[in-house]
Amino acid sequence: MTRATGDDALVRSRHDLVVAALEEDVGEGDWTTLWTIPATAEARAVIVAKMPLVVAGTACVEEVFRQVDPDLTVETEVADGVDAEVGDVLFRLSGRTHSILVGERTALNFLGRLAGIATQARRYVAAVEGTGAQVIDTRKTTPGWRLLEKEAVRAAGAANHRMGLYDMVLVKDNHADACGGVAAAARAAVTRNDRGIPVEVEVRSLEELEAVLPVGVDRILLDNMPPEVLQRAVSRVDEWAGSAQPGAPQRPRPELEASGNVTLASVRTVALTGVDFISVGALTHSAPVADVSLRMVT
Repeated sequence: MTRATGDDALVRSRHDLVVAALEEDVGEGDWTTLWTIPATAEARAVIVAKMPLVVAGTACVEEVFRQVDPDLTVETEVADGVDAEVGDVLFRLSGRTHSILVGERTALNFLGRLAGIATQARRYVAAVEGTGAQVIDTRKTTPGWRLLEKEAVRAAGAANHRMGLYDMVLVKDNHADACGGVAAAARAAVTRNDRGIPVEVEVRSLEELEAVLPVGVDRILLDNMPPEVLQRAVSRVDEWAGSAQPGAPQRPRPELEASGNVTLASVRTVALTGVDFISVGALTHSAPVADVSLRMVT
């Protein structure tokens, strides 16, 4: 089967996840709604923010209600990436009461999860403002939800690292240990890279950094290094890139990424060391769910 890419993959993922979520929640039927609300009843409802948040997942909300009932009217009031305050109306819905109630929890689950990620990511982005470093995510995502969660990260102004194992090489400690060392693993990846995809290598010390520099990788991940060591690593890479013989072309400077136990309290200190990227698994794996609610209106 051919892998869908880009927007096509995102649309397919969103559709399939909504199908599965509705099947999980509705099952054979929403008996509460069926037995308490007349089938012909119609209503209007709003989805509101119950906390300050960054909106994300609006397309998922629209997809939920589209699958439940294409005749429902769903108006998105606040776009992805926009800040919302307590009480702000994010969506307006009108149509069959049954349809609104059937889709309610599934829509809120998508919205809460994805807005939670965007809200978390925005805090990290704000913390490094003006430093020149960019906050990026990792592959520490909910299985099956990766494309949606990474879209939420982008909505907040952060950026994506690789999407999966297929679109970027990242030589990590286990690869290096199994291949006879980090330099050997890096060299093997660069030599065999017939796809032209970026090659990144994780190093755990300044000694490993020194061994990797001559290999010519695109990015070096500085793993679990304290700020003072990160600063030394940045200085060494800058020196190496500018130290070609007189008249020789300047060496390409690999991008530098800091990673490992970065928190909201420490991210700015890390950014000020001069690294280009800071990868933060907490953007996705530890983001609290945003508090949102659906209310019927008269």
